[in-house]
Amino acid sequence: MAAAQTIASAQTLINGAGSTFDYPAFTKWFEAYSKIDPSVNFNYGSVGSGAGQQQLLNQTVDFGASDAPMSDANLAKASGKILHLPVVVGGEAIAYNLPGSPKLKLDSDVLAGIFLGKITKWNDPKIAALNAGVDLPDMPVIVVHRSDGSGTTFIFADYLCSVSPEWQSTVGKGTSVKWPVGLGGKGNEGVAGQIKQLPGAIGYVELAYALQNKMVYADLKNAAGNFVTLSLDSISAALATAKIPEDFRFSMVNSPGENAYPIAGASWVLIYETPKNPDHGKKLVAFLKWAITDGQKLSTELHYAALPDEVQQRELKLLETIKY
Repeated sequence: MAAAQTIASAQTLINGAGSTFDYPAFTKWFEAYSKIDPSVNFNYGSVGSGAGQQQLLNQTVDFGASDAPMSDANLAKASGKILHLPVVVGGEAIAYNLPGSPKLKLDSDVLAGIFLGKITKWNDPKIAALNAGVDLPDMPVIVVHRSDGSGTTFIFADYLCSVSPEWQSTVGKGTSVKWPVGLGGKGNEGVAGQIKQLPGAIGYVELAYALQNKMVYADLKNAAGNFVTLSLDSISAALATAKIPEDFRFSMVNSPGENAYPIAGASWVLIYETPKNPDHGKKLVAFLKWAITDGQKLSTELHYAALPDEVQQRELKLLETIKY
């Protein structure tokens, strides 16, 4: 009994919170890393990117996780410099629930129309024009979106801003937006659950959640004019054409590549350059060095695209700047 208590007290508990998009990766990584360093334990709250950013600003966690880079305004509120480290790259499925589960093709015009509340029936001529030969039902389109502050929302709204001037001028982008229509679900889990339950529903969910829930999702027309299926290859094709600045705050929606999937994005771990707790900081940095290199080998099992080697090397250099 005494030995067990000694082991427990020797463990370092590192707290994190944020992105539900990252949650499957963190779960797998924490389990694998416990075999590499049994002295560290992780507690992660899958509460959405907006909450993750806020908890980091409040310094109630050791790290935040977000699918949206922090804004200049939020960074200015921080008690110290915050670093952005991309840890996963993923794509968002446009999943839907229709009788017979037909595989649909959708383009930016139709997606903007649906989420602006202008396309309200599944047999709308614009959807029919993209899907010759598909028997589209005369049923209402039920939009499902996130109800919580969400980086998955940020990526989706960022995409709609890039393809629809009306969306950009009336709704815009952010981890939370004022949705013109639709029902809210909490987390990727909540949106996936609503779509599965409601015939006629459509919404955006991270690829891993779509696959886990055996959901049907659309092929999307990309910037090059090609209809592309969401896959690790099409996410990697989008990342290959993304411009990544020094601070790693970048967008990769509507990338120009021939085979690029248009609704893809990175997700970041957010940490202070000078950690509040230096011991936690050292353990966390050791874990992050592992996650952005060896941990990437596990990412593809979870339907994330692995970080390219050049990006990994840049991140390792950034981690060397942490001040304990």
